Amino acid sequence: MPEALPLVDSHHHVWDLDRRPQPWLDESGLEPIRRSYGVQDLRRAAGLPVAGRRLSRTVLVQCIASVPETADLLVLAEEDPLIGAVVGWTDLTAADAGDRLDALRAGIGGSYLRAVRHLVQGEPDPQWLQQPAVERGLRAVQDRGIGYDVLIRSHQFPQAIRLARRFPELALVLDHAGKPPIGPHARRGTLSDWQRGVRVLAGFPQVRCEVSGLITEADHDEWTVADIRPVWDTLLAAFGPHRLMFGSDWPVCVLAGGWARWAATVDELLHGLSEDEKQALLCGTATGFYHLPRTGEEARSCC
Repeated sequence: MPEALPLVDSHHHVWDLDRRPQPWLDESGLEPIRRSYGVQDLRRAAGLPVAGRRLSRTVLVQCIASVPETADLLVLAEEDPLIGAVVGWTDLTAADAGDRLDALRAGIGGSYLRAVRHLVQGEPDPQWLQQPAVERGLRAVQDRGIGYDVLIRSHQFPQAIRLARRFPELALVLDHAGKPPIGPHARRGTLSDWQRGVRVLAGFPQVRCEVSGLITEADHDEWTVADIRPVWDTLLAAFGPHRLMFGSDWPVCVLAGGWARWAATVDELLHGLSEDEKQALLCGTATGFYHLPRTGEEARSCC
């Protein structure tokens, strides 16, 4: 029997509440995921394949603004072969941001640090990414060949666009597709605003985009594939499949159906794409952006 084609999950989380609390989980509505999650939980959850592909490699993403958490994730990447890369956190406003990145990369598992991110979605300053101190930190990221995950909400596209314009050599990925408003309960006109932002940002060749986190932006109990399709169609038209990457946003996706329902939805949305396009979206784009190691079937099939 031939080996299954690889599937890369470009965005998942783990947390151990006994070791490192996650204050954001105290928010109302997050009770279903208010417990610890490890990589083995993801392995068990990811039973349903996507386009016949089984999970083979993941990108582990930070949750809180904590260097110790990032160090923990790097150690975990060193220990678990499923993890191919880590998106960590460091204080981009610090005068010694570059030294802090170097210290993380010199520690256990430091070679797995392939990108950093900051929760810009929670910053009230509409020009946070353009603050001089932040830009200095981003130059340190760029100088080390590390990427930057852009975590914004749809109204924050202007600063993401300015970031892409001011840093043409910094590899960027738009997390969760910029968190589009999805479904019948979204405020009228907001999806068209998001679409305009996506189209402009996609015009910068150094930007990639995650197809992840969409179902948790929709009605958690009542969303349908029809709710997701306008977002999917916009992303395909703007970025093309070779600049998109599949992500589960597990275990946050548990709030809106979990891995199985999201995997089945992506499987349906992929209908009509060529095998080469599916390969890019499900493996190749993330492999290239995060410099994932390639082994076995990945080396033969990932672009």
